[in-house]
Amino acid sequence: MTDIPPPGARTAPSTARNRGPILEVLKRWLPARGLVLEIASGAGEHAVFNAAALPGVTWQPTDLDEAALGSIAAWRAHAGPPNLLPPVPLDASAPESWPVARADAIVSINMVHISPWAATEGLMTGAGRVLPPGGVLILYGPYLEDGVETAPGNLAFDADLKRRNPAWGLRRVEDVAALAATHGLTLAERIAMPANNLTLVFRRT
Repeated sequence: MTDIPPPGARTAPSTARNRGPILEVLKRWLPARGLVLEIASGAGEHAVFNAAALPGVTWQPTDLDEAALGSIAAWRAHAGPPNLLPPVPLDASAPESWPVARADAIVSINMVHISPWAATEGLMTGAGRVLPPGGVLILYGPYLEDGVETAPGNLAFDADLKRRNPAWGLRRVEDVAALAATHGLTLAERIAMPANNLTLVFRRT
């Protein structure tokens, strides 16, 4: 895909830096075939990049924000592969209203910390419902961990998020994993990523 955004599309400089390492994890964990539901696709750059690199899966991007949905549609029209579906609105915090009843895998990049905890609660509820046994939920972003020193940059980012919205902020891996477990999702792998981020892979039991 081209990195020059088409009219109506948004872009995030961090995407070009982190999409390669994220893709390497996806290649290891996603099924060779099936529907991948992306929650909170944002600008849509990850959706286009990942769908192009994983032609065997069907990639369904979603977002709650109308501007994000427009950006995803613009990227898809400009550089989207045939396995990238049109974006659909989805509120992670309202899993009963999700437009997808079943998915073989779920991916969510940089949502958990830039949303209220209710969005993560809804994400786990929805994942527990739509994923088949053995299906995976893959989360990427910065986290806090018990017994692990938090990088100064992540502490500053957490403080900035909470200034912008007191309901936002970096979450503890332990809290996310405990919530996931109540919905039949077991933490299968914790992967250290560049720039003090983590990828958390949960498997549906």
